[in-house]
Amino acid sequence: MNQTDLPLVSIITPSYNQARFLEATIKSVLEQDYPNIEYIVVDGGSTDGSTEILRRYADRLAWWVSEKDKGQTDAINKGFARAKGSILAWLNSDDVYLPGAVREAVTYLQAHPEAGMVYGDANFIDENGVEIGRFPGAQTDYRRLRQGYVHVAQQSSFFRASLWQQVGPLDPSFYFAMDYDLWVRLAARAPLVYLPRLWASFRLHGDAKTIAADARCWPEMLRVHYRDGGSWFSVITAKYVLRKLAAPLINWQRRKLIEKTRKK
Repeated sequence: MNQTDLPLVSIITPSYNQARFLEATIKSVLEQDYPNIEYIVVDGGSTDGSTEILRRYADRLAWWVSEKDKGQTDAINKGFARAKGSILAWLNSDDVYLPGAVREAVTYLQAHPEAGMVYGDANFIDENGVEIGRFPGAQTDYRRLRQGYVHVAQQSSFFRASLWQQVGPLDPSFYFAMDYDLWVRLAARAPLVYLPRLWASFRLHGDAKTIAADARCWPEMLRVHYRDGGSWFSVITAKYVLRKLAAPLINWQRRKLIEKTRKK
C-alpha cells in the first residue's frame, strides 16, 4: 500500500513561548513512521526564539504561522480549520509522541470504523524529558464522561474529522476543559476506545497549565455537565468537591516530583 492509499492524519501543535520544548515536539511528529501526516504549527506570536525553530522545519510543515491569537483553544481551532486529514489530533508544544503512535492509531481506526476516537496511554515526563510517572488512562464512554470519569490522555488521542465537522470547533470560552468538552460531544455520537498502548509523553513543569491552573479544570467540566442538563446532585459534582479539597495536596505532590527530578 502506497502513501496515497493511507488516510491523511492532520496534527496541530498550538504554541506560545515554548522554545525550550518546541523542537522536541516537532521532531516527535516528523520522526513518526507513518508517512501520510499533515503537520500544522500555530504559534501565538512568541518572542523566545520559537519562530527561528519553526523556520528551520518550515519545509516539512504543511503550514505554520506566528501571530497574536486568543490563546491555546483559538490556535487549535485555527489549525483544524486548515486541516485536510480524515483523522485529527493535536499535540501541545511541551508534549511528545512516542515512536509508532500515529501508525498504531490509524491501524486501529481503519479496522474499527465504528470507533469515533482512539486513545492510548501517556507517560508523565519532567522538563528534561525524564519519565516521572504514568497518566491513569482507562476506558470511558459518554455516561462515564458525564460523571467526571475522564481518564483520556489528550496527547494520545486521535479522532475522525467527520465527527469534528459535526461537533467542532472547540469552545473558546474554555481555558482548561476544552478537550473534555470535545470528548463529551464526540462520545455522544460514537464510541471512544482506549488501547493500553504507550503513545505519548505528557510534560509536567512549573509553567504547564496542569500545574499552574489546575483549579480551573473542574469548574469548567461542571459547566459542560450543567449545560447538558446535569443535576447538582450527581457523581461529577461530588467529585468536584472532593477534588477541590484534595487539589492543594495533588499539586504539592506534582511540584515535589518536578523538584525531585531537577535535583538528580
